[in-house]
Amino acid sequence: MLNASTIISYFIIFFAVYIQVFFLVTFLEKRKETKRRTGDIKLKRYPSVTVIVPCWDEEGTIKKTVGSLLKLDYPKDKLEILIIDDGSTDNTWNVIKQFKKNPQIKVFKKENGGKYTALNFGLKHATSELVGCLDADSFVEPQTLKRMVAHFENPEIMAVAPAVLVYKPKTITQWAQRAEYNMAVYIKKMLGLIDGLHVATGAFSIFRKKVFDTLGPYRKAHYGEDLEITYRMQANHYKIYQCHDAYTYTVAPNTVWKLYRQRIRWIYGFLNNTIDYRRLLFRKKYGNFALFAVPAGLISIVAALYLFGSLFYRLISHVIEKVVQVQTVGFGTTFNFDWFFINTGTFMFLMIVLYSMLITSMIIGRYMAEGKIRVSFDIVYFIGLYSVIAPFWLAKAVYNTVFSRETTWR
Repeated sequence: MLNASTIISYFIIFFAVYIQVFFLVTFLEKRKETKRRTGDIKLKRYPSVTVIVPCWDEEGTIKKTVGSLLKLDYPKDKLEILIIDDGSTDNTWNVIKQFKKNPQIKVFKKENGGKYTALNFGLKHATSELVGCLDADSFVEPQTLKRMVAHFENPEIMAVAPAVLVYKPKTITQWAQRAEYNMAVYIKKMLGLIDGLHVATGAFSIFRKKVFDTLGPYRKAHYGEDLEITYRMQANHYKIYQCHDAYTYTVAPNTVWKLYRQRIRWIYGFLNNTIDYRRLLFRKKYGNFALFAVPAGLISIVAALYLFGSLFYRLISHVIEKVVQVQTVGFGTTFNFDWFFINTGTFMFLMIVLYSMLITSMIIGRYMAEGKIRVSFDIVYFIGLYSVIAPFWLAKAVYNTVFSRETTWR
């Protein structure tokens, strides 16, 4: 007879597999909507766009970030760039002052108040039809803006989010994130197709200005202002589109410690914004966002922590068993490994299926981003690194949430 722990493990693995199968079926059913556009795109009209670039101590990347915006294939008289120095302590202000002479750019300096205050400062100076923001450590491709703006020809669409990829990975940590970001291209597109997108990333999502005029400005939102505005839009039935072939590149954390700190902040923001908007959960009027997307995210966190804890418990139990065995009979016993033995248990089978589906997600995501089906070593790095480290940042984010310990930005 199965014990409670085994039943819970089977349920969690089954649910995780179900989510992956659901995404795959959605992808196969809507292949036409996941095709990757190439070449130049012509728009019927070019609405005015303001891009806000909030920055704090970004002297090393801000010049390249703004440079990528200036290279956008979009009418110069329709594109305005607002650079907001949020009280930097390094040489950022001196770097961005160099852009003052460019008629497309306005630069501002304010006291440090956090990213959301810098974004709101920019919103007060924005008079365009569309407005977006770009993190000061991210870069856009020349065709990105046009590909996103094209979707605003549909009057129902209120925001468009891009595909975010890792910029020139150099360390194993960054290569692992490259596989993760490729998978995110696929997952977010599938969520977008079912109106279940839960975050319009701060890395160049574009909104109709009236979203902020109607719903209000950004909020601190547990350092998850981009996630909170998405929740607010979903609560008001605003349609958000995921543009999988509009690319933004971000400089990913290059060490495990930096990655750990970043992900604590992300998961903490997700958990606390979900708590703030808990009234939406499991209510049919809010669609797949409330019935599937957010619950799936919550259950995924619980599942990862439970499975890691279960495996850790089994490992410790096995070690204790071996220690007792050695103390009892000494080191005279030998360990024999049978190369023909394969664990055919249901749990192992489901784990193999789950990891196979995850790998498939990464391959599909890379295909959607690059137009090529390619398996590379970054998938191995992802599985190896995240299987060990991810449970720790999940546990820390949950701990901070339960005990009301605010997560710091850096």
